[in-house]
Amino acid sequence: MDIFEYDSDYSSDYNYTEGFNDTIHEGLVFTHQSSCLMEALCVGLLVITVLIFLLGFCGNALVIWISGFKMKKTVTTTWYLSLAISDFVFCAFLPFSITNMVMEEWIFGRFMCKFVSSVMFLNMFSSIFLLVVISIDRCASVVFPVWAQNQRTVNKASVIVVFSWVLAIAMSFPSVIFREVGTHLGRTICYNNYTWDQYSHKTVAVSRFLAGFIVPFIIIIICYSIIILRLRNNRLMAKSSKPFKVMTALVATFFVCWLPYHMFVLLELNVENLHDHHSLLITGLKVGTSLAAANSFLNPVLYVFMGKDFKQKFKSSVLSKMVNAMEEDGRTTSRYLSRSSSMDTRASTHI
Repeated sequence: MDIFEYDSDYSSDYNYTEGFNDTIHEGLVFTHQSSCLMEALCVGLLVITVLIFLLGFCGNALVIWISGFKMKKTVTTTWYLSLAISDFVFCAFLPFSITNMVMEEWIFGRFMCKFVSSVMFLNMFSSIFLLVVISIDRCASVVFPVWAQNQRTVNKASVIVVFSWVLAIAMSFPSVIFREVGTHLGRTICYNNYTWDQYSHKTVAVSRFLAGFIVPFIIIIICYSIIILRLRNNRLMAKSSKPFKVMTALVATFFVCWLPYHMFVLLELNVENLHDHHSLLITGLKVGTSLAAANSFLNPVLYVFMGKDFKQKFKSSVLSKMVNAMEEDGRTTSRYLSRSSSMDTRASTHI
C-alpha cells in the first residue's frame, strides 16, 4: 500500500502536483510551515498511525518469532509466517510516513521516496496473494483430501510463497517508475508523476484494484463457496470447520480495511468532475489509507483471539495464545485430512 500518498500531509495516488512547475513564481521564496499538529484530523490520523506502528511492529515480530522459531514447521505456519513478515516489513517503514505527516515534507530523498512507496504496495499485494493461496489450499484439502494429505509439504508451500512474493514485487514496481521528488511552494514532496502518459494514472489505479482486490476476492469467494457446500453435505467436515475461522477472519478484515481505500482511489480518477467535493475526497483518501494500514496490526490480533475459548486464552500468556491458536489450526486440519483420507479409502473398497 502506498501509505500516505497524497500531496500534503500525505501523498495521494492522484497527481495533485500535476503542472506544479507552473505554480512556482520566479523571484519568490516560500517558507513552508507544518500545520498538521494544529488540525484535528491530521492529529487523529497521526495518533492512529503511531499506534498501528507500535502494535503492528511488536505484534508481527512476536508472530514471526513464535511461528518461525517456537513451532514445528508446517504448511499452515508457513502461510502465517509469510503474512506476518509482510505486515512486519510494512510496519517497519511506517516511521517514514509518520515523519512525512508531521513535517508535511519529504526529507528522505528520491531513492527512499520510490522504495518506501514500493514496500507499501508490496505489503498489499503479498498479503492478498497469500490469502488467495491459503484459500486454494483449504479448498484442495476439502475437495481432494487424499491428494492434499500426500502433496501438502513445507517445501512446496515455501516455493509457492516465494512465487507469491515475486509476483507482488512485480505488481509494486509502478511506484519505482512514477514516484518522484520535487519542490513546491517551499517544501520538498514525494509525489506521483503521471505526466508521462495520459492513461498512466488510470492504468495503474485500475490494475491495482483488479489484481490486488477484485480478482483475488473472486477466487477466494469461489473457494469458500465450495468449502461451504462440502461442509453442509458432510458431518465430519462440519465438525472440522475450526481451521477456517482464522482464515475467514483474515479475509474479512482485509476486505473491510482495503475496500474504502480502493474506492476513493478510483473516485480520484474523476477528480475533475468532483471539484465541489475535493476536500471530501482528500479526507476519504486519508481515512481510507489509515484504515488500510490498520490491517497490518489486526492480523496478529486475530491469531491470538481466534482460539477455541476466548476466556481461557485471555487468561493465558500472549505466547500461549498465539501458539494455541496456530497449533489448533494445524492439528485440526491434520485430523480432518487423516479422517477424510480414511473415509475415501473405505468408500473406494465398496465400489
